[in-house]
Amino acid sequence: MKPIRKAWDPKVWASLRPFGIGLQRPNNYWELIRALLENRDRIPFAWRILTKGVCDGCALGTTGMSDWTLPGTHLCNVRLRLLRLNTAPAFNPRLLRDLKGLAGKRSAELRDLGRLPAPMRRRRGAPGFERISWDEALATIAAKIRGLASPDRIGFYLTSRGMPNESYYGAQKAARAIGTNNIDNAARICHSPSTTALKRSTGVAATTCSYADWLVSDLIVFIGSNVANNQPVATKYIHYARKNGARVAVVNSYREPGMERYWIPSIPESSLFGTRISDRFFLINQGSDVAFLNGALKHLLANDWIDHDFIREHTHGFDALRESVERMSWEEIEAQSGVPRLEIQAFGNMLAEARRGVLVWSMGVTQHETGVANVQAIINLGLARGWLGREGCGLMPIRGHSGVQGGAEMGCYSTVFPGGRSINAENAAWLAEQWGFPVPDRPGLTAPEMIEAAHRGELDVLFSSGGNFLEVLPEPDYVEEALRRIPLRVHMDIVLTSQMLIDSAEETILLPAMTRYEIPGGVTETSTERRVIFSPEIDGPRVPQARSEWDVLLELARRVRPELADRLRVAGTPGLREEIARVIPAYDGIQHLRRQGDQFQYGGEHLCPGGICPTPDGRARFFPVELPDARLPEGVFVVASRRGKQFNSLIHEEKDMITGLGREAVLINPADARKLGLQEGERVEVRNGKGKLTGRVRLAPIKPGNLQVHWPEGNVLLDHHRRSCEAGVPDYYARVTLHRLNGQAAPRPQPAPAERGVPAP
Repeated sequence: MKPIRKAWDPKVWASLRPFGIGLQRPNNYWELIRALLENRDRIPFAWRILTKGVCDGCALGTTGMSDWTLPGTHLCNVRLRLLRLNTAPAFNPRLLRDLKGLAGKRSAELRDLGRLPAPMRRRRGAPGFERISWDEALATIAAKIRGLASPDRIGFYLTSRGMPNESYYGAQKAARAIGTNNIDNAARICHSPSTTALKRSTGVAATTCSYADWLVSDLIVFIGSNVANNQPVATKYIHYARKNGARVAVVNSYREPGMERYWIPSIPESSLFGTRISDRFFLINQGSDVAFLNGALKHLLANDWIDHDFIREHTHGFDALRESVERMSWEEIEAQSGVPRLEIQAFGNMLAEARRGVLVWSMGVTQHETGVANVQAIINLGLARGWLGREGCGLMPIRGHSGVQGGAEMGCYSTVFPGGRSINAENAAWLAEQWGFPVPDRPGLTAPEMIEAAHRGELDVLFSSGGNFLEVLPEPDYVEEALRRIPLRVHMDIVLTSQMLIDSAEETILLPAMTRYEIPGGVTETSTERRVIFSPEIDGPRVPQARSEWDVLLELARRVRPELADRLRVAGTPGLREEIARVIPAYDGIQHLRRQGDQFQYGGEHLCPGGICPTPDGRARFFPVELPDARLPEGVFVVASRRGKQFNSLIHEEKDMITGLGREAVLINPADARKLGLQEGERVEVRNGKGKLTGRVRLAPIKPGNLQVHWPEGNVLLDHHRRSCEAGVPDYYARVTLHRLNGQAAPRPQPAPAERGVPAP
């Protein structure tokens, strides 16, 4: 790897204003002060978490304040905002005796109450919760499950924030011992299209490269990904990659301010003058990824700018792909993407000029009905350029949560067994040999399907650890009604959430969970770059009644299936790691992780080394991707949901300091607003057949014909039926009309010529 250039270089500066004074940007130093004040009652504990634990925010894998990509201190405001979740004391159980006082409170206010203190139960119609023992709680749940006509009337769901590999593994083993594959995790609603497309094309279901490859690449492309907001430490990698000569392109529908410039507090040069993150933005219509990417590939093919040797020696299916792309007309590509041919060709030129490139994507690509096709179009581009299995190259679905990569790999997924094995009779028999009990051999319900089953009255028990279906899934009214129809709901978490306050058909049980830093024996997480990292137990105050998910769910399984009790006991998290190493060959090595800093990267720095893939013939596969019909009826916009100052659905501030936007913002192109006669700050209503959302006009550099609103507020506009048929991810985009609050519909703006960028207001 070539040395990293660290000399100051004005070419990468964002501004000559010292510290960006007077510019819209986050104050990361204030975030440090805020964290200090928020955790002032437990400063030593908070400090030990920051300096010894593995970050429970995004999936970069920072351990303490260091990582394996760059030397130096790495600490971001996302981690600082999540810190209080780990240090907060428990609230008084009497607080939940009567829920009237909590009605209408926002989720942030519920979190601020503190940690869940003890097991609690609320029977239907009761004013609130009563405290019960762990024995009574588990006995009640086990009795309900044993009385069911089928174990497939149960659903288990685990979220990803802070959830370690050991809990995922223990939970899925417990569910399958009970007799169901109805277990899913947050990976379903984020990167399931990525794992689906990558697995069938390359034989791997994770990033093929490492973060260090950014530092030596010629080109880094971010597609539907905003790392400045979601993985802030990654901006540090970009800073040094640019100093090393890398170019950065961003493909998105909105010119994200954080992807233009960012002030990185741990780099003096950037802290003073900022870092210009990107070289060029390509603004495209929301949902038009396939059209834009196929257009770029069409340009590469026309100029013969493809890696013939790599394609010939390491791939199949290229001729069918070429034929498919060459059939597409430039007129249709331009119409669907909203980007003129010359602009698409400019992007293709950047690809062609780069000998080494990394393609990075996130939720802007995957959370579509066509999510798998979108990812496949990215893979096709990468393979055509030969960007697989070598330094400075790769396909990277960047993860936003610290536990989400390992969740599916542990088998905590309704559609795969541990290690990504398909759910079928052969693999079920193999797993049964490992565990010593029968394993169901049919795929289970995905998370969205569990809610649909509940709405139909076909789900009798829901055990949800973390997360909040009410704020994460489309159509919150539909979700709420489904939750009300479930006879027994069990919510295991560290804090109170809004879905816990919804009455069940019979009863609701709350169980207090440990954080990852409290689990005896320590735990592990798997980062985006497939690095399995040990996070030790950290000394500090505890919630005495809190337990870990793996411990609770395996005990529940023993109560439901007492004849399997001896096969469902494990010697703590070290015992779980021993078993994981046996059952999941890629994780061989996890059993040796015992101390802070212990880690290994499964598969090494690059998967598919030398272009050789773990497919039956060792070759990657191209798959043609046809253009979806993205034409809009007259008077209709496409609306997308976006993240503000938040982590997943955990909203931290009403105002996002990167963009200056409040939660009520409805982002609209200035030209569209002029044609509609709308002014900055004017109140409007975004509406469709599913719901309506009131907000204020915010003029923004967004592609004409597109709108953006914040998530999860925008979920009221989504259709729960719309999801990827291959991966099961919900579609978080919708077609809407825009209305003034006096009821007059805004007219459809006249089509504007496609342009490279939209000037900021």
